[in-house]
Amino acid sequence: MKAIEVTGVHFTYDDGTEALSGVDFHVSEGEFVAVLGSNGSGKTTLIGLLVGLLRAKTGTIRIGEREIGSLSSEALYQRVGLVFQNPNDQLFAATVEEDVAFGPRNLNLPEDEVQARVTEALTAVAALSLRGRAIHHLSFGEQKRVSLAGVMAMRPSVLILDEPTAGLDPAGEAQMMQLLKKLNREEGMTVILATHSVDMLPLFANRIYVLDRGRVLQEGPSEEIFCHQEMIDRAKLRLPYVSRLMYEMKRHDGVPIDGLPLTIGEARAQLLELIPKGLIIPGMEEQKT
Repeated sequence: MKAIEVTGVHFTYDDGTEALSGVDFHVSEGEFVAVLGSNGSGKTTLIGLLVGLLRAKTGTIRIGEREIGSLSSEALYQRVGLVFQNPNDQLFAATVEEDVAFGPRNLNLPEDEVQARVTEALTAVAALSLRGRAIHHLSFGEQKRVSLAGVMAMRPSVLILDEPTAGLDPAGEAQMMQLLKKLNREEGMTVILATHSVDMLPLFANRIYVLDRGRVLQEGPSEEIFCHQEMIDRAKLRLPYVSRLMYEMKRHDGVPIDGLPLTIGEARAQLLELIPKGLIIPGMEEQKT
């Protein structure tokens, strides 16, 4: 079943800027889908439409079996949760507990249910120990996780994140992506991630949409998306670093690489096949698996 379905959506801002032009987009329940595009591609506008912050001029948007316009704000926010790129745009309470509890309290839930949701959400993002902390005492990475917890406390079925790894160091980026993978694979949450960062997507996303100037250039799994260098260039993006290295070795050095590996593991396996057996360190072949 489709969690979200966008058909023929156009959106133009009041200043005449056409942000989306005939966009078709869908996400099935339980999928991890990335929306990939450079600045100005239409990612933020699409997100705004999916969470009801903007209204499409033409076209339809369905959340589950309902058109988005037929859902009240309260009903929509219990189905679709948005985590902003900058946690300062989302966090406002004095403490972590107060901030995460804000959404459930506004649903007029009993206080014991509110507290149970706070515990559940903070546990899900590995931030339970931060419960009593002041927001302004959190690191940037901790603020990101608490922002996610605040959305999780509403128990949405679809989680949308705008550049969730922006501003994080490499360790924090890996931690955030592993957390999203856990929520998707183990908790069954549908995840939509808008980003221009390409290196980790092959490890996590089931499908990728590439946007450029308000249009979908291509949609498909990572291995289909990143084999089209011209399309990637047109979208002002780049290949994952390991794929770029292998692409250059294939194009300039004639290394007989099959396709373009997207991960270090895939690249390692292919290169080991090309190395004469006599040069491989004993035990290396076992490590290939």
